[in-house]
Amino acid sequence: MASTTDTPVSTPTLSNWLSILSLGLIWGGTFMVVAIALRGYGPVTVAAARTTLGALALLALVAALRRPRPDWSPSLGLFVLALGVLTTALPFLLLAWGQQHVPSAFAGLSMAVLPLFVLPLAHFFVPGDRMTWRKTGGFALGLTGALVLLGPGITAAGGGDLSALGRIACIAASISYAFGSILTRRCPPIDGMWLGTLTLVVGAILLLPAMVVTEGLPAAAPPGIMVAIVFLGLVPTAFAALLRVQVIRSAGPSFMTLVNYQVPVWSMVFGALILNEDLPGRFFAALALIAAGLAVSQSRRRSAA
Repeated sequence: MASTTDTPVSTPTLSNWLSILSLGLIWGGTFMVVAIALRGYGPVTVAAARTTLGALALLALVAALRRPRPDWSPSLGLFVLALGVLTTALPFLLLAWGQQHVPSAFAGLSMAVLPLFVLPLAHFFVPGDRMTWRKTGGFALGLTGALVLLGPGITAAGGGDLSALGRIACIAASISYAFGSILTRRCPPIDGMWLGTLTLVVGAILLLPAMVVTEGLPAAAPPGIMVAIVFLGLVPTAFAALLRVQVIRSAGPSFMTLVNYQVPVWSMVFGALILNEDLPGRFFAALALIAAGLAVSQSRRRSAA
């Protein structure tokens, strides 16, 4: 669906809320599926397969539905390129690489950091989405949770500690999504389905050559791993990309961040119950602090900020 760059944030509809619930469950389980796919393929291959399969699925869908082609312009082209990097190629690669060295539950928890960075960005770039003292307090509280999540020994990343580097990679993916959320809202008018499709096409164009150079052409893997790869391309990538774009452009990027209340919880549930991952105490402490920060920043003001 089309939107203007200066459209004010609208009141979320029932459809928006249902989309948020669906995205929470889908994305919460994605990290577990990525962990399974990494048992047979390298991180660049996993990221490239996600974007390529997702792009092909959406291209087929827009063709079947005969969606009107966007009115191309240099400005729109730059936005699509930037979004392809910030919402597909870069975060998919960072998460896949990071999950080689951290539990899938950590990767899911790292997505809770996303709204912390959306808040100040939205203040400058989204009309009607201003930073207030309440939001600033929530940002500070949630940021404390992010530091707890990163945990001890993070300074060892400079010395090549892969666990520390994996944690940083996952947090960096969350920050990349935050910038992408703001750009999605500010993007020139374009059909939402085409926007989701084109960003995945950009991601595939960037990641496929990187895969060939670094990991070579992928070979066949056991059936379970192949199913995981196909699932990643079709469900959390193609289908969820459509929902994400529609929610951001209709209800705003700050509302979209509400999905992060669910994603960490589902990632911890799937990681513990299905992958038998250990969940250290700092995961729960970090989740509590980040959730509290989100609650403070999103709650209605009872008095002037």
